[in-house]
Amino acid sequence: MKKDNNVSLARAKARSTARAATVFLIPALLLIAIFIVYPVIDTFVISEYKWNGISADRIFIGMDNWRALIHDAMFWESFKHNLIVMVFSILLQIPLGMLLATFLDAGGKKFNIFKIIWFLPYLMSSVAIAFLFVYALATNGGIVSSLATIIQGKRATVDLLGTSPQALYTVIGVMAWQFTPFYMVYFIAGYGNIDTSVYEAAIIDGATRWQYIKHIAIPLLGPIFKTACTMSLIGSLKYFDMIWNMTQGGPAGSTELMATYMYKLSFQQFNMGYGSTVAAGMFILITAIALIFNKLFKVKEDY
Repeated sequence: MKKDNNVSLARAKARSTARAATVFLIPALLLIAIFIVYPVIDTFVISEYKWNGISADRIFIGMDNWRALIHDAMFWESFKHNLIVMVFSILLQIPLGMLLATFLDAGGKKFNIFKIIWFLPYLMSSVAIAFLFVYALATNGGIVSSLATIIQGKRATVDLLGTSPQALYTVIGVMAWQFTPFYMVYFIAGYGNIDTSVYEAAIIDGATRWQYIKHIAIPLLGPIFKTACTMSLIGSLKYFDMIWNMTQGGPAGSTELMATYMYKLSFQQFNMGYGSTVAAGMFILITAIALIFNKLFKVKEDY
């Protein structure tokens, strides 16, 4: 009898937990369905039409837009630029964030001022940073041109945003300047989750600080690395605002990304049907790359 009562209580508790979970999940699921799932589905639907995005008349053209996308040299060039941004974002932002976090973790509370100073770029708007560097890198009166003039002893102009391929790598550097502090804080949190007894045990065993970082801290931060790389990968494949305000995809398409190409098609050329196809293609490529990355990048999460 007592066993039956325990079973009944367990079932009642499970039902109560399920009801509470449903109540809390429904609003979130509705928001996801309205603002994420529906727009994605609608983008694929619009990609099958010829439409300017304004008129009520839409001409169904089936897979014509998709066939055009497959043979669109500019789209694949934009995708290549996105891949370059992705690779350099991971190679620059993650290691630099790790180095800054290691420095701050070693310094403790006395280095808190550096946390504030180094985090400031991430607090700024991407649009504001874009305009800041447009003026800073201007050929006339910009910082780089002024330094070149001082070094050479005569007037010199350095056009980093107006020449290819320098423009793309200049923008990548600006992106790294803004987003590295995010990964710095992320790794600081990772260091904070490592039990201090692990470090103390390593020191007692005769390990140096570098040996502790190389052989203990970095392996323990494996899941942090994976998550950080995934976020950097996805973010770099959908950059828009900074590069649009710095170069608008120029010069001659040398900094064109998939997002800027999609924007031009949809809102400048009013080719919403084909612009939606580009957006849908972005969605497929980003999802595929993220899934492949997570499949290949495996880390041990239990120690």
